Amino acid sequence: SGQFAIVKKCREKSTGLEFAAKFIKKRQSRASRRGVSREEIEREVSILQQILHANIVKLHDIYENKTDVVLILELVSGGELFDFLAQKESLSEEEATRFIKQILDGVNYLHSKKIAHFDLKPENIMLLDKNIPIPHIKLIDFGLAHKIEDGVEFKNIFGTPEFVAPEIVNYEPLGLAADMWSIGVITYILLSGASPFLGETKQETLANITAVNYDFDEEFFSNTSDLAKDFIQKLLVKDTRKRLTIQEALSHPWITVRLNKEKDLLKDETKVQENKKVENGQLKTKRLREYTIKCHSSMPPNNTYINFERFARIVEDISRVEQGFSTLAASHDSLQEDMDALLSIYNEKEAWYKEESESVRHALSQLKYEYRKMESLKRHLHEDSEAVGASLAGVCGKYAVLQSQYESLRQELSEEIKWIQDLMSSFQLENEACVNGNFHSVFNKDINESLMELLNRSCCEEFLAGLNLDVTESHQ
Repeated sequence: SGQFAIVKKCREKSTGLEFAAKFIKKRQSRASRRGVSREEIEREVSILQQILHANIVKLHDIYENKTDVVLILELVSGGELFDFLAQKESLSEEEATRFIKQILDGVNYLHSKKIAHFDLKPENIMLLDKNIPIPHIKLIDFGLAHKIEDGVEFKNIFGTPEFVAPEIVNYEPLGLAADMWSIGVITYILLSGASPFLGETKQETLANITAVNYDFDEEFFSNTSDLAKDFIQKLLVKDTRKRLTIQEALSHPWITVRLNKEKDLLKDETKVQENKKVENGQLKTKRLREYTIKCHSSMPPNNTYINFERFARIVEDISRVEQGFSTLAASHDSLQEDMDALLSIYNEKEAWYKEESESVRHALSQLKYEYRKMESLKRHLHEDSEAVGASLAGVCGKYAVLQSQYESLRQELSEEIKWIQDLMSSFQLENEACVNGNFHSVFNKDINESLMELLNRSCCEEFLAGLNLDVTESHQ
């Protein structure tokens, strides 16, 4: 059972088969922290539906009501692996290897499907039936499991402090390698009965994990093979790229050699050697029993540390705050750059506007000068037009006077011409009777002189030309 889940034994009525019914309390609202979100439940169900392996618990059916989702799982009634081993009088390294091999087989299947368990620990390693010499292991509890997708970064802080990998504590991108770290811790405990990173407080435990602060105490590992220690050392590596993969772990000599060696054990070992083995095994199982009792007495109902969950949430909140500050700092820098750019643009524009203002001021000054010049010219033209108008008026007056004089002169000349014509007519008659031609010439001469005198009094050449014409005609 967990904080938001409880497991009960149930029986299928139609077949009589027994199963384990896991009741998961649903979260009623997004704001609530009680219960499990539907997304997390669906993820666990989806992963269980993809799994079918001898070392992994099987999902049989699913039910749901208003408050719970019920997972009908394969019944695993043999208890926890560590409880089983703690009850044994002795435990050889070969036996430990067989159990580790089963764990590796189950994890290998998960990793082949890109599924990370993220909560591998003794409580989640169960036995199908403990009443057989070599019990069958089952991995359970996939509440934290995730499918790792290529190119998708996944971060979270979860799990049990003793068994979590450094990348979980440091809130770094997670992958399949986190399970391999947990297997290293489980192997260490299985062989020694001691936890490699467990401190007086949970904070100390997490600090030991991030610093990879552990050793092989001679008190606990005096009879442990170098291959076993090498296996553990290559799993408890902080750099995930250098940590053993599941395939490399299965191929490690401690797994392959030990399994082969167990098959070829000589049956003629001396009684002293057997007693020594038994004694060493009993020491291991005794410490393992003490560790198991301590774990069960200190574990809360949900098999995780509640305070660690709170600490994880605090760390996550701190991480979000740090990210917020980083974003704010980046925004501040970006804003400062924008302000500097705007200030530079403003200064450039201001200089440009000043230049344009000077240019416009100069143009306006030129326009004002031209305007004043045009006004002066306009004034002079107006004065000239007035003067011309006055001159025209004087000319018109003089023209009227001259026209009047011309008219009177014309009338006078008409009268004089008429008088001359009449005179010429009278003289013509007399001229015909006159025999003496000299008289005629003298008389004509006098007439011409008189006419020229009249014409000289006129100042108009037109009249003179007209009179000359008339005089000529008369003369003819």
